[in-house]
Amino acid sequence: MSRPAVMRRMQEIAHIDVNCFYASAERIFDPSLEGKPLIVLSNNDGCAVTRSDEAKKLGIVLGEPWFKLSPRAKEWGLVARSSNYELYGSISARVMELLARYSAWQEVYSIDECFLGVKGSGEDLLALGRAMKDACRTHVGVPVCVGIAPTKTLAKLSNKWAKHNPVFEGVCRWESVPVAEREALMSRLSVSEIWGVATRLTKRLAGMGIYSILDLSRANPVAIRDKFSVVMMRTVLELQGTPCIPMEEERIGRDQLIFSRSFSKPITTPADMRQVMSVYAQQASARLAKHELQAKVLTAFAGTSYYSPGDTSYPSVCVALPMPTADPVILTKAAHALIPRINDGVKYVRAGIMVTDLRPSGNQKPLELFENVHEERGIGPLLEQVAGKYGRGSIGLGHAGIKGGPDWTMKRDMLSPRYTTHWDELPIVRAA
Repeated sequence: MSRPAVMRRMQEIAHIDVNCFYASAERIFDPSLEGKPLIVLSNNDGCAVTRSDEAKKLGIVLGEPWFKLSPRAKEWGLVARSSNYELYGSISARVMELLARYSAWQEVYSIDECFLGVKGSGEDLLALGRAMKDACRTHVGVPVCVGIAPTKTLAKLSNKWAKHNPVFEGVCRWESVPVAEREALMSRLSVSEIWGVATRLTKRLAGMGIYSILDLSRANPVAIRDKFSVVMMRTVLELQGTPCIPMEEERIGRDQLIFSRSFSKPITTPADMRQVMSVYAQQASARLAKHELQAKVLTAFAGTSYYSPGDTSYPSVCVALPMPTADPVILTKAAHALIPRINDGVKYVRAGIMVTDLRPSGNQKPLELFENVHEERGIGPLLEQVAGKYGRGSIGLGHAGIKGGPDWTMKRDMLSPRYTTHWDELPIVRAA
């Protein structure tokens, strides 16, 4: 065997995914939720976005509205929680930091999953997977599954198998499974279940006689490229064991940032919408500063409900900023350009802003005559520092300086404490 071939076999990819992440995070500090059907709701306590295994067994489907579930919740023993984004972000950071200790090379793919570069023999890699699984449960308190394979696509597939097949006990290495069993698995799974294949493509693939993942793995990559795209060709090659999707240590190159929310109660006056735009613009400023980015264009928009029997209105405005900036004052003034288009008395249920044409901070130093005094004084980073220390609603400029928070923000009536990010909500341990 050649040296390159040996090196290829030593280098594999581990995919680690937290099981039912939001529900698992809720259970860390509330053990009474273990074994109970648990769902986490979307913004404004709208619908189920996460379901524990017990909730799935009740037949609750993803996206089912809470108002339909709540009448039978007591009968089922169903527990609902509002989305606790502060808690989930904190737990995610802890999981990713812990997993990073097992490899010098990590790609955080989403809030609940990451890829790691790993090396070793088959038994060594299985032992490593078990060690990571046990560490996440012991040190953070969340259950994870681990899939290990030569490519990202196969690692994701291995994780899926580990999660749904008890024999693996949460850890599956693709090449440790006999070929016949792997092919049997792929033949049972629809091609739509593979990472990177959109459901809308299944009909076109069926037209080529490709129905299962096994069918796709046996397809001609060049023919797939000609019929679909280079991206689909890479998926085929990955299924065949050839790594084609590179690892990214950090995801960079953002095209846009969007802040869009539905309100807990409709906004009906231009004055209230001015408050909304002020808050969102300053949140955008903080996010830009965090990622060391500046924006050249801001778009502000609002809308009524699609199902409202009353007046409908979907105003929007696009503002070219005088220079690339993350300054909260400039962004707030730009967002206020939407206010003249707001109709008094109309019930707006959502609004947002989008900043685009992003570029790294400091790339274009303006002439002294055109320097922005607020940006030079670091007003944006200062606001973020204060908010980070005292809470998001502790400070704001102008109409965004709302003590106690505005009453149109998200409804989260079943919010659990933010145990890890707010001093006044820390868990309390009492002696038995």
